[in-house]
Amino acid sequence: MNFIRKIIKPRSKKEEIFYIELKRLLGFTPKKLQYYQKAFIHRSIKEIDKETGLTINYERLEFLGDAMLSAIIAAHLFQEVPTGDEGYLTQMRSKIVSREHLNELGRDLGLLHFVRSNISRSKFGDNIHGNVFEALVGAIYLDKGYNYCEKFIYKRVIAPYVDVPKLEGKITSYKSLFIEWCQKQKTTFLYDVYEDTGNDSIKHFSVKLILNGKVIAKGRATSKKKAEEIASKRAYFAFQNEISNP
Repeated sequence: MNFIRKIIKPRSKKEEIFYIELKRLLGFTPKKLQYYQKAFIHRSIKEIDKETGLTINYERLEFLGDAMLSAIIAAHLFQEVPTGDEGYLTQMRSKIVSREHLNELGRDLGLLHFVRSNISRSKFGDNIHGNVFEALVGAIYLDKGYNYCEKFIYKRVIAPYVDVPKLEGKITSYKSLFIEWCQKQKTTFLYDVYEDTGNDSIKHFSVKLILNGKVIAKGRATSKKKAEEIASKRAYFAFQNEISNP
């Protein structure tokens, strides 16, 4: 018995709490805790793998989880929508795995609670919720394999969130929709983006959306892309009747 104790490294109290909370979140017993620990390490920790010399953070797992999530959602849609062509299925998958949707999933699961970081949480961008969710999916795949990964995604993503008829009418990019409408109408438009830090500690960007030489909407966010999307959404609702009924 003593020999076994020497071989099996006992968990610290911190690891034991992490294990219990993780097991509750996953709905199954994790085997290799190190995968899940890595899924919640922010790059600001600057932790180095002693064997490889590489930085340890969740980003490689995020890449893997993104691929697994996309594949499993694609397989589900292929089975559930037998009449859907390639373009339709691609569009539906994009809506399910959109950054906005993944951020919502990460927030709903409270994944930020597990993240280890050397910076204040107030300085995290919104996308960290979705990034960590993808990293968690990657960790599940490495630890338990495809079947467990598929079951987790069905339970946490497909069952509660995927309603194909509703998704058909869901707008995932107001900017794309607005630009498409402008192009059909042969109308000139411009996104005038500029840095706007103001009194904030984090860099912000502001954008003026100009249509036919007139400012029709504005947006401000921590990235150019987000600022443009905010302005586009405001422009969409200002011109909703025209865009919906071209």
